[in-house]
Amino acid sequence: MTPATAAAEENTRDGDDLAALIRRAAGADRAAFRRIYEQEASRLYAVALRITRQSSLAADAVQEAFLQLWQNAGQFDATRGRAETWLLSLVRYRALDLVRRHGRETLGAELPDAADDAPDALSALLSSSAGKALHRCLETLEEDRRRLVLRAFVDGLSHQELAAATKQPLGTVKSWIRRALQALKKCLEP
Repeated sequence: MTPATAAAEENTRDGDDLAALIRRAAGADRAAFRRIYEQEASRLYAVALRITRQSSLAADAVQEAFLQLWQNAGQFDATRGRAETWLLSLVRYRALDLVRRHGRETLGAELPDAADDAPDALSALLSSSAGKALHRCLETLEEDRRRLVLRAFVDGLSHQELAAATKQPLGTVKSWIRRALQALKKCLEP
């Protein structure tokens, strides 16, 4: 068995696995697409909200990401990475695009959103075993590396923006982030 085949099999352990649901959605399976939405929408919205800082833009980013998922689910390749990571990248790029297009200005005429009775997505993630493991692994990173990773993947800053903010060369920032992500991956492996 090749490493690529092993990675694909790991991502398809059971019928409700996210990678399997994405493959089913690629075949226009609406039930699989709905299941993906039910499982992932709140977490993806929390990521988009953290990047955009506006609920309307975050909702737009999630909608665009799910539209892209529906149209391009066949492009997902389990041998290249995890399904969760692929979905996060879809919403992250949509959110960053919206921020760049609309800026982070707050409109005075915008009505405040009604309070949601459901627990917020960040609380749900942190209470999950995966969220706790990620938090534990983030704590193992050096403070400056952890801050870079969080600012890049949670706040949505580009490597260039991080280099300017930290007054470090762009290549150095990229290397630090890459090494931090490798350390996180190693820490999260079973």
